[in-house]
Amino acid sequence: SGSRWPFTAVDCRTNNIGYTPYPFFLGYLSSMLSQKGTINTIVDGVAENLSNAVFLERVAGYEPDIILMEVATASYLVDTYWLMKIKERLPNVKTIWAGTHVSAIKGKLLDENPMIDFLLTGEFEKSGLNLIEAIKNESGYSDIKGIIYRDDKGVTIENPPCKLIEDLDDLPEPERLRVSIYRYNDLFAGMEYPSLQIHASRGCPFPCIYCLWPQTLYGGQNYRVRSPEKVVDEIEKLVSEFGFKSVYFDDDTFNLGKKRILKICEEMGKRKLDIKWGAMARADTSDYETFEAMKKAGLVGIKFGVESGSQELVNNAEKDLDLSKVEKAVQWCKELSIKTHLTFTFGLPGETKETIDETIAYAKKLKPDSIQFSITTPFPGTKYYDMYKEKGNILTNEWEKFDGGQYTVIKSDNLSTEELENAVNRANIEVWS
Repeated sequence: SGSRWPFTAVDCRTNNIGYTPYPFFLGYLSSMLSQKGTINTIVDGVAENLSNAVFLERVAGYEPDIILMEVATASYLVDTYWLMKIKERLPNVKTIWAGTHVSAIKGKLLDENPMIDFLLTGEFEKSGLNLIEAIKNESGYSDIKGIIYRDDKGVTIENPPCKLIEDLDDLPEPERLRVSIYRYNDLFAGMEYPSLQIHASRGCPFPCIYCLWPQTLYGGQNYRVRSPEKVVDEIEKLVSEFGFKSVYFDDDTFNLGKKRILKICEEMGKRKLDIKWGAMARADTSDYETFEAMKKAGLVGIKFGVESGSQELVNNAEKDLDLSKVEKAVQWCKELSIKTHLTFTFGLPGETKETIDETIAYAKKLKPDSIQFSITTPFPGTKYYDMYKEKGNILTNEWEKFDGGQYTVIKSDNLSTEELENAVNRANIEVWS
């Protein structure tokens, strides 16, 4: 699922933003607040490519009573900077932080930063709604689950976690009008602009040691789905109202449950949506019949996380993926003219020069339409991070370096940091040469 960094690519000639995922949690919370009659808005400086001055003026201009910021590990320093600037302009505003980094670090953030008033842990729509209502009504915070705050004596209090939303169909549609709706996209495989991003499910039942959202936001291997009818209702409505020409399912793992996927495809066909779409998926959870149905319903591209060409490393990552099934799924997609985008990462436990060679050779063998190589990053809150921290193999706590692309933040048992960083460059050169 999408990660929002403070350095989203911008084409300076056109001001067009590249990969920019829609902020679903903020969007859902915004809709829930509106249902309660709470006036709110979303300011997305990343998507709108706002200058520092314009962003600050936009936020301060609303004269808000409460500001909630969604914080990622790599954006921590940037978010701290903006919190300071906002507090300088609005000293009495109540500030709330939420997101994966908050859920991983928890109360320590309050201890280190007096400018933060509250933290939300886990998926934060319900807890955020309850907290904002309590702040408005001055009704106290001791009974609100999923929050961390300071009591009257300045002591940090961590309340029990908030229960996950059991039925995703109970959620309203996320706010689309208070954001720059056409600035969000994850275009690939010939998907056309403007593109709609949507969730059909949340979470993932697989125990990959590195995967951030399930471990920090969803309490582990919890997988929940929306009804196919509701999903297609939302697509049909937004395509009609806003003229979207493609759809991207930004789920953690879209293609789980054959019956459900076939029903989504059936609904899209029944309503004659005739729209191109893509999805983030697993290579081993759909058969040929399902891929065929998805193609008929408009699927033009699919993303598979493969991680390594070494089965041993895939096993070490606890991904529960048979690489032979990846080959079969990619071949099926080729036969059906579905474009494939594969992701690989260097630095999983057990990585060696030989396994790097295996991964590059495997990627060349599969011949996907597009490919992404990264450096494995153990984000705080994951089993992977805890494993490496216990071994003393985390090289830095400079959170801005936890970006998975430019920096190596781990000490490998078999490789130097330079060798890991060079692996990405070499892979990109060799696969496309």
